[in-house]
Amino acid sequence: MNTILVGAQWGDEGKGKIIDFLTEDAHIVVRSQGGNNAGHTVIHAGTKYVLHLIPSGILRPGKTCVIGNGVVIDPVALVGEIEGMKKLKVKIGKNLLISDAAHIVFPYHRALDEQREIAKGKNKIGTTKRGIGPAYGDKAARTGLRMCDLIQPDVFSAKLQAKIKENNAILKALGAKPISFKEVNDTYLGAAEKLRPFVTNTVVFLHNALKAGREILFEGAQGTFLDIDHGTYPFVTSSNTTAGGACTGSGVPPHRMDRVLGVMKAYTTRVGEGPFPTEDAEISDMLHAMGREFGATTGRARRCGWFDAVATRYATMINGIDELAVTNLDGLDKLARIRVCTHYKLGRKTIEVPPTDTRLLVQCTPVYTEFPGWQTATENAKKFTDLPANARKYLHAIAELTGAKLRIASVGPGREQTIVL
Repeated sequence: MNTILVGAQWGDEGKGKIIDFLTEDAHIVVRSQGGNNAGHTVIHAGTKYVLHLIPSGILRPGKTCVIGNGVVIDPVALVGEIEGMKKLKVKIGKNLLISDAAHIVFPYHRALDEQREIAKGKNKIGTTKRGIGPAYGDKAARTGLRMCDLIQPDVFSAKLQAKIKENNAILKALGAKPISFKEVNDTYLGAAEKLRPFVTNTVVFLHNALKAGREILFEGAQGTFLDIDHGTYPFVTSSNTTAGGACTGSGVPPHRMDRVLGVMKAYTTRVGEGPFPTEDAEISDMLHAMGREFGATTGRARRCGWFDAVATRYATMINGIDELAVTNLDGLDKLARIRVCTHYKLGRKTIEVPPTDTRLLVQCTPVYTEFPGWQTATENAKKFTDLPANARKYLHAIAELTGAKLRIASVGPGREQTIVL
């Protein structure tokens, strides 16, 4: 079975942990979009692994991980990530493949990212400033450099020199420091030598794997409402984070996909700017005091709110979500009452789906239903019947409101803290 895993909220839903868990039954894990602006955290046997570009499946021996053509890659960051994983005794060799068609992120992309955020002032998007948007911009403008360029030094250096000259003129006009061609060229060619053994035509590899009956897991980064087309634009990322992105970002056609698994928290969070209808100070303060909800990539505190069924229903529609994995249930263990947003009010109108215009979304007021809490620790539950009755009722309720079948409930970061229904 080939599975697309997507975030059903604004990212940070715990996809890394669920991917790691599901990889046991898969042969190949594919990352198909985004860059090192995403962070997946997996905790196993007391060790914390934070991954940004390498698929979370790398932590399972005998599995092959693929960074697909839809990903934008900072080669220096990727080399650092590989070396960091090796220090944690994670074996990386023939089990990692990198698409030769994946585009490259450069220092001038990061500089432009930062300058654009500064220029926006109070209207900033809240980007991680990793250069992801400008890199995708070059890709769309057909002026980007790809991994196939990087592993050909003469071709790469000539193209890079032209790009740095072009971007330095822009940076100068913005009052920013110019980029050194020699420094970038030397650093990136150094990274190229370390990455060269991994670079290949991953589309051919994946289609051969399909012919051989291998099971493939497609790992989404970010979440539905950060999708460039379907998210809360312009407060989004620069790639398609929804299920369709798995096809375009890997070269595997839609009819070869068997199911879509949506991952969502038992509440809602988002990082960065933009509308967030169910944001709530009470639950934010509680979760932050517990040491939860700090970004894996930036370390900044996430904005937190009650579960938003309006958003997750729409995510189910866009992605074709068949099954749900609900994470962080244990984050609600102490609450006596839990609120769930079932609809929005926009003036006198009842809203069933999030408005496309974010200016209208900001004006929406959530309509809540309350559920009784369980006020019992759930972290040691091994099966669904181990959970308190109110926790089981809550899980079934939010799944029903979302419109997909509940398949997994997570009660902690460890592999063993995963309940499969």
